[in-house]
Amino acid sequence: MNFNLTPEQKMVQRVVKAFAEKEVEPIASEIDETRAYPKKIVDDMARYGLLSISVPTKYGGSGGDDLAYAIAVEELSRKSAAVGLLCSGYNSLYTYPILKFGTEEQKQKYLKPMCQGKIGCCFALTEPNAGSDAASQSSRIKSEKDYYILNGQKCFITNCNYADIAIVFAMQYPEKGLRGITALIVDADTEGFSVGKIEDKMGITAVPVGELFFDNVKVPKENLLGKEGKGFAIAMNCLDGGRIGIAAQALGIAQSALDESIKYIKEREQFGKPLSRFQGLQWYISEMETKINASRLLVYKAASKKYAGQNYSKDAAMAKLFASETAVFTTSKAVQLHGGYGYIKDYPVERMMRDAKITEIYEGTSEVMKMVIAGSTI
Repeated sequence: MNFNLTPEQKMVQRVVKAFAEKEVEPIASEIDETRAYPKKIVDDMARYGLLSISVPTKYGGSGGDDLAYAIAVEELSRKSAAVGLLCSGYNSLYTYPILKFGTEEQKQKYLKPMCQGKIGCCFALTEPNAGSDAASQSSRIKSEKDYYILNGQKCFITNCNYADIAIVFAMQYPEKGLRGITALIVDADTEGFSVGKIEDKMGITAVPVGELFFDNVKVPKENLLGKEGKGFAIAMNCLDGGRIGIAAQALGIAQSALDESIKYIKEREQFGKPLSRFQGLQWYISEMETKINASRLLVYKAASKKYAGQNYSKDAAMAKLFASETAVFTTSKAVQLHGGYGYIKDYPVERMMRDAKITEIYEGTSEVMKMVIAGSTI
């Protein structure tokens, strides 16, 4: 494996790093505290092509590769995990399913304006009684002559109240189990479509997560995504790519926590010398650095295999499992290294610790990642 970034990937890294430092870092604490959706940043990311890094230019995307996407998410997440999540979501769960499985008409109608930041999207799979167990879907699709009738409820849907369209997965043929799930593109202004409660979360507070309700929603037949009964396969394909994004997000959080820790222990003195001179604290830094570097290798490998067209499901799961656990470990140690100051919101490591935890949960829990890895290994 070639560990050297291409000139194009290095350029993406430089540009996104500069953008994150100039535009994202100054508002990171504020949007966390006020829970304000960073609409201006989303618009700016659209202008930079960061909402559609891997989408071909003919659809308004940047025409980049999956490693460039992972690098962008990592750099953004170093300054704000919320902004990193938005970049990951647009690239993996919003634009990708339409690019990969949509018709040419759907790409022109939905993908192009999404790449331009003109419309928002959400990915609606999870239900109150169907999280990791997608076969337990209670949402239902009924086929009529010219349209589908959609009924049901979704929960924990990211970006739900800023979405103009939703990619919805529901059961059309219950007797077929996972093979009975169908995916639809649903316009949010359709009668019967409504947004419910917005959750009060521990971290990533600037990006809304909430409920969606569908009450006899009429969806035109041309809004079928892929084929009937193929919804589960579509969802898993999208989540495999999304896990690379979440792993990159976790990597960015962890790297930032380490950077802040090194800065603090070099400046802070106790017992007549800098904290960085104490061996026990040096060992914390050594563990953090090692885990972060190992995470980066796993993330970059998974992204490279995806772009090469190789089977990357196991690699994405390993990257997400290890990087997310590294983020939780590193941010916890960062708070510990800051002592009492680490528990105060004036210091960014407090926010990072709250943000890190969800990376072990969404787009597949750590336990599900282990199931995926084992299923591909044994």
